[in-house]
Amino acid sequence: MLTVLGFAMIATFLVLIMTKKMSPIASLVLIPALFCVAVGQGAKLGDYVIEGVGTLAPTAAMLMFAIVYFGVMIDVGLFDPIVRAILRFCKADPMRIVVGTALLAAIVSLDGDGSTTFMITVSAMYPLYKRLKMSLVVMTCVAATANGVMNTLPWGGPTARAATALKVDAADIFVPMIPALAVGLLAVILLAFVLGRRERKRLGTLTLDEALVTEPETVLVGAGGGDRLTKAPRGTGNGTGTGTGTGGAGGADIAEGDGEEQEFKGLDPDRPTLRPKLYWFNAGLTVALLAAMILELMPIPVLFLIGAALALTVNFPRMPDQRARIAAHADNVLNVSGMVFAAAVFTGVLTGTGMVEHMADWLVGAIPDAMGPHMAVVTGVLSLPLTYFMSNDGFYFGVLPVLAEAGAAHGVSHLEIARASIAGQPLHMSSPLVPAVYVLVGMAKVEFGDHTRFTVKWAVLTSLVVLCAGVLFGII
Repeated sequence: MLTVLGFAMIATFLVLIMTKKMSPIASLVLIPALFCVAVGQGAKLGDYVIEGVGTLAPTAAMLMFAIVYFGVMIDVGLFDPIVRAILRFCKADPMRIVVGTALLAAIVSLDGDGSTTFMITVSAMYPLYKRLKMSLVVMTCVAATANGVMNTLPWGGPTARAATALKVDAADIFVPMIPALAVGLLAVILLAFVLGRRERKRLGTLTLDEALVTEPETVLVGAGGGDRLTKAPRGTGNGTGTGTGTGGAGGADIAEGDGEEQEFKGLDPDRPTLRPKLYWFNAGLTVALLAAMILELMPIPVLFLIGAALALTVNFPRMPDQRARIAAHADNVLNVSGMVFAAAVFTGVLTGTGMVEHMADWLVGAIPDAMGPHMAVVTGVLSLPLTYFMSNDGFYFGVLPVLAEAGAAHGVSHLEIARASIAGQPLHMSSPLVPAVYVLVGMAKVEFGDHTRFTVKWAVLTSLVVLCAGVLFGII
């Protein structure tokens, strides 16, 4: 019964958010509450929620201060050179813009943190997508899938969890998987190329000069703390992208120009929050912060708390300026932290009632004995739905050991099982249980249901490419 109700709860949640019958926050709270009552454990709902909130509270704290930190870094101009380099590569070509999104997301993902990746990627690319009326779900799809492939880095989380759960070395899991993961990353770039060609066909091919001399339109091209409104020229094409909103990452500056004299920039070069004299301090602080994260010198929430405090104090010593920066990013902070705590209700009920355990046992028991010698491939296939419908902790510490023991009985090594288990990460990064995905869709002004409906099929395909490459290379 718990197995059926568990799958029914997940299906109900997904249907409601994809059909936009309920908001994600409301669905994450109300649906599990109703199912908790349905299984006869309504009296324990409070305990389950508190346990779930306690588990995700450090993540919520990390996201809150990470958003403030990187928001301030965007305001003061730390990422402006990256944005300008991407703009020079992308120009006004939708295909190049989508490929640039994939490359930027992959590069930034080297720090191992999805939230950081999405904040930087969206901040750089959002103005371009809005400027050319490109589909914003294309941006979120490519960014999430690229980050999913790179999330398999030893310091990204899943590989370390698999190594811990099966008592093997993380390097022995990751290093042999590099060729398969490289193929997966190439698949993401190819996906970006295909989706970019589709956008180019829909919108038409623009050169930079053509984009600059067309009819003016008010669009977001800046991030910062000003209240200046200006006009930027509008690109041609009559398609409209998915997603709405006029805000951008880090504030609400909108640059004003007269069309022909307006430069094609993603960030307002004259915003009052720029701190060019402090550029190398901010760059050094960010590098030190990321290095401390990788070396695990302190818990990540503590690192971002300290980093945000230093960034605000040094760049904006006056209290009114600090309050203005915090207020400018409060919307993103509230949306993301609220979503994380709502997700705590969902995960708390799913785990507390025993639904996750029963679902996992049913899936493992449904595997025919004849598949025993192929348990590595079975594990890779199961990693797609299981890491999507449950947390990485639940899968790697609860389900993976069971799959590994079943494989060991048929001569399949724990290392093969561990390598196969990370194949589903491209899909996992779009799971409603991953807090970072709410940073992505929130900053991109995309409905989570739209992102899910568009992204899942491509993420599944990318995960299968990684798995198949691992089999073909003899890694799995």
